[in-house]
Amino acid sequence: MSDVRRVSTGAPWEEQFGYSRAVELPNGLVLVAGCTSVVDGQIVGGGPYEQAVNAFNVALSALRQVGLGRDDVVRTRMYITHARDVDEVGRAHKELFDTVRPVATMIIVSGFVDPSLVVEIEVEAFRGVSS
Repeated sequence: MSDVRRVSTGAPWEEQFGYSRAVELPNGLVLVAGCTSVVDGQIVGGGPYEQAVNAFNVALSALRQVGLGRDDVVRTRMYITHARDVDEVGRAHKELFDTVRPVATMIIVSGFVDPSLVVEIEVEAFRGVSS
């Protein structure tokens, strides 16, 4: 798959676990790996809203590396550890994507690698055909 473009953001887990932050396929689909509220190796943002905003920004930063942005997002997945956080994470999603309206899924999970994390985000974007 030599036509596949891979993006790294330098996060320590990318090297440790052998994955890319984002992968762009030849058909224009861009998949962004799960993003959390970790910046420069530190968890930032204490609450679910703040963690969601930060995680989305990590994902959007990866998209910018392939020349795409918020308006190109076609799917989001939000993994949360508590049902009580649905409204706060949903609020962060609405603020970022209200005009874009990607398909979205929110899933409650039992936890993440660090118990301080309460949100993990995945996004998919699409590079449309140029005219």
